[in-house]
Amino acid sequence: MQSLNFSSEVKKLQEKILSLKEEKNAIILVHNYQRINIQEIGDFIGDSLQLAVKASEVKDKHLIVFCGVDFMAETAAILNPDKKILIPDKNAQCPMAAMLTAKQVIEAKKKYPNAQVVLYVNTLAEAKAEADVVCTSSNADEIVKKMNAEEILFGPDWNLAWYAQQKVPEKKVIPIPEYGYCYVHKQFSGETLLLKKKYPDAILMVHPECDPELQRRADFVGSTGKMYKFAKESSHKKFIVATEIGLVERMRKEIPNKEFIPAKTDAICKQMKLHTLEKVYEVLKKEDKVVKVPEDIAERAKKAIIKMMELSK
Repeated sequence: MQSLNFSSEVKKLQEKILSLKEEKNAIILVHNYQRINIQEIGDFIGDSLQLAVKASEVKDKHLIVFCGVDFMAETAAILNPDKKILIPDKNAQCPMAAMLTAKQVIEAKKKYPNAQVVLYVNTLAEAKAEADVVCTSSNADEIVKKMNAEEILFGPDWNLAWYAQQKVPEKKVIPIPEYGYCYVHKQFSGETLLLKKKYPDAILMVHPECDPELQRRADFVGSTGKMYKFAKESSHKKFIVATEIGLVERMRKEIPNKEFIPAKTDAICKQMKLHTLEKVYEVLKKEDKVVKVPEDIAERAKKAIIKMMELSK
């Protein structure tokens, strides 16, 4: 398909999608990193935790179109076994989630028999099935703190493990694999700190998937959902944002009275951006890209997801 170049064409396609959505009794869930024209048609926009909670609350819709990456759509499928979960592009696969296999988790559990397993929601269902509980970047430290073990196996993001360790020093947080990472957040470096010198009146907001150096120097560290809430409620007017550019675009649109400076203008998650309006329309029309999780894996993974929601209350 050719990309849309004119705002009138975008608007027409958005209207077609919304009309088809109503006709099919569907709901569109959208992650903060999606293209802005997809955010505009979303019934709900949020971070991983917010989307997981929203997916668990869907009662009266037959179809869920999930505009995010694979592990997010899998989570929606696990929480909604009676619904059809569609993803616009099945190649939207998170590289970090692929860094941790179920086999690696099982081997780590054998090595540390007294540890409990807290896995980042950015994992595939097969790994979640081996966890005691999952977490997101917005509640990782809270979940780790509430576990009944001194040793916590945590994966796959090393930087988020470091963040949780700083917040909960009484526990020993053991990263699995040893150096899992998000390639987008790994891009932020000393250049981001130079921006802070250029804009001394700006608040530096950093995602906990960023390196420790950046987290230490930040004015605020949090998930995309927490960044959005903080920026909206803060009395400050200028923010440097160290995360994927999609959140910057959302905040610029929805919080127009403040200035948002991207720490890197090319901080783009290529997998998130695989989804387009054309693909959203096609998947709604054909209902062909269905996300399914094997029943035995889904049943075990669901326990870890539900436990996260219970511990987050």
